[in-house]
Amino acid sequence: MSQETLPSATDEFRAQWRLMSVYEKFEQSVALVLSGVIAVIIVVSLLQLIRTVYTLLVLDALNPVDHRVFQTVFGMIMTLLIAMEFKHSIIKVALRRESIIQVKTVVLIALIALSRKFVILEPDASPARIAALSGAVLALGAVYWLLRERDDRAQRLAAIARRRGGSEASA
Repeated sequence: MSQETLPSATDEFRAQWRLMSVYEKFEQSVALVLSGVIAVIIVVSLLQLIRTVYTLLVLDALNPVDHRVFQTVFGMIMTLLIAMEFKHSIIKVALRRESIIQVKTVVLIALIALSRKFVILEPDASPARIAALSGAVLALGAVYWLLRERDDRAQRLAAIARRRGGSEASA
């Protein structure tokens, strides 16, 4: 099959756009704009991270295992990871792979944000604060695990149904 017969991504997008309702077009437009805004935030944050690492480690010659340096650098890295996960989830909507933001993705982003909070937590944080954050991580972890189990079970059932359908068709 030659490349000329394959539809381009632009052609597919145009074909899908014609079939969308007004609200779906609005939703698609918002997803594309959000994706662009988050991309700008990611680039600016990455440049800021590079500048900070250069300043802290090269110019100031600080020890990277110093608690404050560690908090600053890894807090910024975790922030970038959160932004990239947001962008990834929005891109899936924009590419029409999913119609809405998935709850599992939102829970994953919340888990990353709480992990970031633990990284930047001051050493003198109160036990109550640490317990509250730990409880939130456990609750979100349990929700994420349950959602993953649900998705895995649905995939297993779909695979079984495909096999049964295929075996009945050949019989």
